[in-house]
Amino acid sequence: MRINNWKHVPWFVFVCLATIAAGILYVGNFHPARLPAWIHLPGSLIQRPTEHHTVGGTPLGLWFGAISLAIFVFAALLSLRKKIPLWRVGTVQRWLRAHIWLTILTIPLVILHSGFRFGGPMTTFLMVLYGVVMVSGFYGLFLQHLMPRLMKERLPAETVFEQIPHIRAQLAVAAEQMRDSFKPAPPKKSAAATPSPSASKAATAGAAVMASTKGELSTPVARAKSVTGSAITAAPVAAGATTATATKTTEAESTPAPASIPNAAVTPAAPKAETIGTPTARVQSDPPGAPVARTEVPAGDQPAPSPPVAPAAPEKPAVAPPPPPAAAPKPAAAAKPAAAAKPAAKPAVPTDAASEAVLIEFIERQILPYLHAHRGDRMRLNNPRFSDDTFRFVKLRVTEGYRARVEEIQGWCDERRMLDVQVRLHHWLHGWLFIHVPFSFLLLMLTIWHACVTLFYY
Repeated sequence: MRINNWKHVPWFVFVCLATIAAGILYVGNFHPARLPAWIHLPGSLIQRPTEHHTVGGTPLGLWFGAISLAIFVFAALLSLRKKIPLWRVGTVQRWLRAHIWLTILTIPLVILHSGFRFGGPMTTFLMVLYGVVMVSGFYGLFLQHLMPRLMKERLPAETVFEQIPHIRAQLAVAAEQMRDSFKPAPPKKSAAATPSPSASKAATAGAAVMASTKGELSTPVARAKSVTGSAITAAPVAAGATTATATKTTEAESTPAPASIPNAAVTPAAPKAETIGTPTARVQSDPPGAPVARTEVPAGDQPAPSPPVAPAAPEKPAVAPPPPPAAAPKPAAAAKPAAAAKPAAKPAVPTDAASEAVLIEFIERQILPYLHAHRGDRMRLNNPRFSDDTFRFVKLRVTEGYRARVEEIQGWCDERRMLDVQVRLHHWLHGWLFIHVPFSFLLLMLTIWHACVTLFYY
């Protein structure tokens, strides 16, 4: 948190006034001769003489110590307030401002409580511990002012700290994929042999459609049975079909032809390819497409009789119809805009085995160890000047088509360097808490113990 903010002005004024008031009370009670003549304290603020030889045991000294202990308890509650964001007892920023200024106020209160003396070993240890806590707190406050400016200068793009390990792993994986792309691909496995068909499938695969029967069979399904590979039943079915055809021919010769209907003419159907059965079970004759000679058209296949024809009317002289009006000439269609020419595909970069070998060696010996390192600041590529010289030398060893790959690798290393800088600054910014927080809790516990001993045993 920055101190140069107008919101800190009220706290600064309050701390100054409280320090002045505490100093006047101390001087007026323990050194009244040093109090300026124009300052007169009321009698209620002047304590009675006591048996205690130290300031801390007097009523005023106990008040100074009690206020300091209350401030220590409030300062310790800041960590609890940060862990409970829904705790609506002031914002975290207000708690932090109060934490800073109230702990600064404890400096004059603790000094006045001790009477400007260290005292015994226990009080001396408490004073040393208090000094460590205050120094670490001021150091953290100084870093809060310094770190934002450093991050702005040295980190063009800041990353979420928790995501840094994941981004490091992605950079290493990208380098490994580029290295593998330069290596020759392994030979592909030969395709498995196609399994040969079984004997039963081979027997039924090439069977021809059998000749069907018609007329004597009752159901549409039975009129045309296609047999898959059954050569035994083909001959009886064909024989039955021949017998039925001969019987129908004899009956047709002995039966006289029916009288024709006047004004009606029956046009014989044109010969067509013989198909038998219903549309759902229609099978062509064998061979397919060859007409079958019949003496009679089977029932169901006769064409419908033509309707009666009326006598022709006498012809009238034809009158030529008036010529249609000339159609207006259609406007010529607007020429369609020519299709936009597609951009020509970029020519493939010719491969160079020597350049790929150089890049493979460079990635394996320098890039991958740097990207996989837990602490990149110990690697030579972490130095920007050394990194620029190294990549400039690699560009000279490869052909023009591979220099874009070198620049891509250099971008990965620069990003890793920025991540290392952010980690280092983050450790500086938060590392002091590992000293400030535990020492603060230790100081709080020992101060409570010191207060209990003073009140109950002295």
